[in-house]
Amino acid sequence: MIRILSTPLAIALLFCLTACPAQKAGTAELKTNDSIQAAAVTDSVIVGAAKTADYLPLLKDKRVALFSNHTGMVGNCHTLDIMIDNGVNVVNIFSPEHGFRGKADAGEHVGSGVDPVTGIKIASLYDGKKRGPSADVINGLDMIVVDIQDVGLRYYTYYCSMLDLMNAAAKAGKSVIILDRPNPNGMTVDGPILDMKYRSGVGRLPIPVVHGMTLGELARMANGEHWLDGGAEVDLTVIPCDNYTHRTRYRLPIAPSPNLRTMTAIYLYPSLCYFEATPVSLGRGTDKPFMIYGHPDMKGRDMSFTPRSVEGAKKPPLLNRLCHGVDLSNISDDQAIGQGINLEYLIDAYRDLGMGDKFFTSFFELLIGRGDIRTMIEQGKSADEIKATWRDDVESFKRKRRPYLLYRE
Repeated sequence: MIRILSTPLAIALLFCLTACPAQKAGTAELKTNDSIQAAAVTDSVIVGAAKTADYLPLLKDKRVALFSNHTGMVGNCHTLDIMIDNGVNVVNIFSPEHGFRGKADAGEHVGSGVDPVTGIKIASLYDGKKRGPSADVINGLDMIVVDIQDVGLRYYTYYCSMLDLMNAAAKAGKSVIILDRPNPNGMTVDGPILDMKYRSGVGRLPIPVVHGMTLGELARMANGEHWLDGGAEVDLTVIPCDNYTHRTRYRLPIAPSPNLRTMTAIYLYPSLCYFEATPVSLGRGTDKPFMIYGHPDMKGRDMSFTPRSVEGAKKPPLLNRLCHGVDLSNISDDQAIGQGINLEYLIDAYRDLGMGDKFFTSFFELLIGRGDIRTMIEQGKSADEIKATWRDDVESFKRKRRPYLLYRE
């Protein structure tokens, strides 16, 4: 069963203005995580977590687990604090990649623990052990609430953790409520649909790289298309955003992870992440991650950088090595968004370094989602020629997703 709930905007706004007089869950510290530079939230958009009249009554007398991290904020209040202030029995917190405070490195195993202020147990979904929550944790709750900021990419792992929770809830007969948030890349659908033989921790569903859906919409599609384990359906309620469409340029108030610090990085993420499967640095360990790329042996470049060990990138690729490359940090929003996935950057580095089949690792197929893209690059095909191979798939996906959309395209 899938439900969509919405109450008048004025009620949600009234709560936001009066609730959370103190930061009970240590969320003031969470806010100190690298924030999106020069980015203000679109004033008129109201996130699902702000619409308390819609979801607080559903949590009454329930044992609740919250899946969230440092991005689960309504103004200066964390959703955890909102729930506790309103008497919700929060028995567990689920944390994703990068941890509850959003500071761990990409892929770093994050242990479980206890919130030091509230005493609520934190169950990590990224501890390097079996995917998903333990049966003991699931059996000790009635309902899972999801409130986390995604960026709309198939290889961004927050939705994978959401799916793990949905699978566990479906198996145990528990309910899931998603407090929806806008997708900052929600205006774009691009990239090949995942060939499920490359299904992995960075690709779980047969969707394009840039799917253009919010977590609430994606959860509805996973349910409706029977993509959960065994074709199961979970009891799902989505609290949608108000005043949001897929054309809204929603600017994030908080960096969703340590190396996506600016809107420019978020808009370039669909084009630059593939360098993770090559010897080339994409700027981890610098002040411009996901906005630059380079390598010590790249030639004829007038920009250089040296990756250092920093919080969120303790052991970045090419640590302490002088790299020569390209700076994209001054690209305009319109250009970055309009290009969708642009493989020209990857092809540029591939041709410059002349490493042949040593340039790519097997991780590339997990990121791009198909087995023939590497071959086309090696054969010398252009970025436009490669992009043309998935154009029909994108249009087919747009039609398939339409019944699950909550917001105007």
